[in-house]
Amino acid sequence: MTGLLSYAAYNPGLGRVNDHTPGKGLLGFYLFTWPTHPYWLYRVTQGVHVTLGVALIPVLLAKLWSVIPKLFEWPPVRTPAHAVERLSLLLLVGGAIFEFVTGLLNIQLDYIFPGSFYTLHFYGAWVFIAAFIVHVGLRIGRMRRALRSRSLSAELRTDTAHTEPEPPDPYGLVAAVPAAPTMSRRGALGFAGAGSLALLMVTAGQSIGGPWRRTALLAPHNRNPGRGPNGFQVNKTAAAVGVTAAAIGPAWRLHVHGSGPALTFTREQLLKMPEHRAALPIACVEGWSTDDQHWSGLRLRDLAVLAGVPHAGSVMVQSVQPGGPFSNVLLAGNQIHDPRSLLALHVNGAPLSINHGYPARIIVPANPGVNNTKWVGALTFRT
Repeated sequence: MTGLLSYAAYNPGLGRVNDHTPGKGLLGFYLFTWPTHPYWLYRVTQGVHVTLGVALIPVLLAKLWSVIPKLFEWPPVRTPAHAVERLSLLLLVGGAIFEFVTGLLNIQLDYIFPGSFYTLHFYGAWVFIAAFIVHVGLRIGRMRRALRSRSLSAELRTDTAHTEPEPPDPYGLVAAVPAAPTMSRRGALGFAGAGSLALLMVTAGQSIGGPWRRTALLAPHNRNPGRGPNGFQVNKTAAAVGVTAAAIGPAWRLHVHGSGPALTFTREQLLKMPEHRAALPIACVEGWSTDDQHWSGLRLRDLAVLAGVPHAGSVMVQSVQPGGPFSNVLLAGNQIHDPRSLLALHVNGAPLSINHGYPARIIVPANPGVNNTKWVGALTFRT
């Protein structure tokens, strides 16, 4: 569910500029335009998505360990019905492992997989969801009988000395000649639970922020980002994406397009316009987020009025970044007209640093960090 919310936060209905999943068809449905209230919404939903994904790793491993005999049964296919079951199992296990591995690589900024993470993770999720639905449909009766066959409280009271191997079953889940138990069921549950708790403790701080950020040992952005007004986390630096000093130097101009002739502004001209402020965090798809930063600049809705499109339904934001995914994004009408949506020129009372988007960047409530475009060069408002 949090993955679907993350997809919706990119406002894919605005067009292919935002949505990097070609040929998605019915899989690309979305139910609503992503809201700007509450302003911390994406920080919470994506923080839960990533933190929960990491914390569930021991649960996934425990589940795979418990069904090892079934994964390697021989012959692999006996009947057409068995073939369907095995295929669903392959897609279920493969899809789960694929989602966890690509997700972990992404939050550690290790883009070693071929193609776009966004596309791979999206389609991998739907493969897993389809296999999960089929698998549950095939196993619901067996699952209910198994859960009713024993008491959870009784199992949790049973120590290793009184734990007995499972009797043989007709489904091949139990090993043919099981060894004597070396761990109780409560021990196995406790081991997985303790692992999940440990991962939760060393991950959640990157989303919670404040003093807890120091506990986020697994977060790639746990590094000290420096001191001063611009001393908060950065996803990609200007050097990393090829933004040159010439592109953001004295010759930089902001081009604003709308219903009339294009408008061009220097940074000095923008600084003379009425200034507005907003306290907003930055939250990224990798799960990390900042505390509220104090931004100041021009309201997007005021720029829309200047462009002759006071009731703009969308705006194309173009960065001077030379290419790359999300160098151009579309913002929805509700994002434009929120009074906290800014073309920011300052943060925490100081000019933006180069790595935070100087000379101008977008900041919008509840917006994924990658859509808060840095190094903005042009705005095109549309009805």
